[in-house]
Amino acid sequence: MAILRSRYRYQKLGILILRLGVGLAFILHGWPKLAGGQEHWEQIGKVMQVVGIDFAPAFWGFMAGFSEAVGGLLLVLGLFFRPACVLLLLTMLVAITNHIAGGDDFNGYSHALEAAILFLSLLFIGPGKYSLDYLFFPKEKDRSRF
Repeated sequence: MAILRSRYRYQKLGILILRLGVGLAFILHGWPKLAGGQEHWEQIGKVMQVVGIDFAPAFWGFMAGFSEAVGGLLLVLGLFFRPACVLLLLTMLVAITNHIAGGDDFNGYSHALEAAILFLSLLFIGPGKYSLDYLFFPKEKDRSRF
């Protein structure tokens, strides 16, 4: 099998597949939260009490759905990739904290922990060549005129 002997020639494709899969999964996680409306947002937003924030639960619930649905879309597109990873990482950290504060064992918070590790790693890796960030924000700026 050529892919096993490729010396990581398919790295760019691998990052694209990772972005598409994880991004689509988070769109599917976040859209019901985002579409749930004010009462649903308040219910979700009350989770912020575990980190000492007890005001504007509807806002925080909306932001959870927003970060998952819109953050997932941004991952798929590879657009504003690092800010999207930060939003998703923060959301997962709150989810982990909520699960632990609720007495859940590792199985209860492992998904959020795995996702947090993934988003932290993607902050360092970047969106890859097949992304809108790569297209719109070139790596090297031309500084020869300065």
